[in-house]
Formats: sequence, structure tokens, C-alpha cells
Amino acid sequence: MIAPDRFSSLRLWFDPAKLRSEGTTPDYRFSLANERTFLAWIRTALALVGGGLAADQFLTDLDWAQRTTIALVLLAIGALCAVRAVNHWVSCERAMRRGEDLPASRFPAALAVATALSAVLILVIVLTGKAGK
Repeated sequence: MIAPDRFSSLRLWFDPAKLRSEGTTPDYRFSLANERTFLAWIRTALALVGGGLAADQFLTDLDWAQRTTIALVLLAIGALCAVRAVNHWVSCERAMRRGEDLPASRFPAALAVATALSAVLILVIVLTGKAGK
């Protein structure tokens, strides 16, 4: 079950007027920096989704299961990254408006580990030379 505070935070994703009504307006430079960070996360998500699609389309020498596993892992990480981007943007904007500390996040470390593990998975599959043909 989603906690009430989580639901109100989720609602802020789609209601910028409600977000603006909280606290005081921060210096625009901080809001714009927060938006640039959001866009960087979205670019990362798009790159991961593109990598997943490319893996599915171009790693044709691999078994179907291997190719699909690589593609699904990259697509899932990309989707998670996109959702986390908007959640983090709202959380930071809300904290700035309330004069609170910015929220700490383990997501960058988790994303780095997941990306590294994906790279190792691909490396192992390519080095073992298991072709599906």
C-alpha cells in the first residue's frame, strides 16, 4: 500500500501549480540546475533504453535467451532511471521550496552497480562466444 505522503508526492509529478504553492520560490538558478540534473537522468534513461533496443536488434549471433536477457535488463534499468529522475526532481524542488536539506539518494550508486553488472554480463556472454546459430 502506498503511504499518503508518497501519494501526495506522486501527485506533484503532474501538478506543477501544487508544487509551486509549497514554501517560497527558491533562487531560479537552483531550480534550473535541478531541471538540468533531471534532463541528464532522462538522457541516461534514453541511452539505456536505446542500448536495450540495440542489443535485441543487433546481437543476433547470441542465443535468443541471452539477447533478450541483455535487452530486458537494459530496458528495465532505463525505465527505472526515468521514473527516478522525475521523483528526484520533485523531491529536490520541494526541499528547496521548504528550506530543507536536499534528499539523499542511493540511486546513483545503484545505477552505477547495475550498469557495471550489465556490462560484465555482456562481456561474459561475448567472451564465451556462445552463438545461437
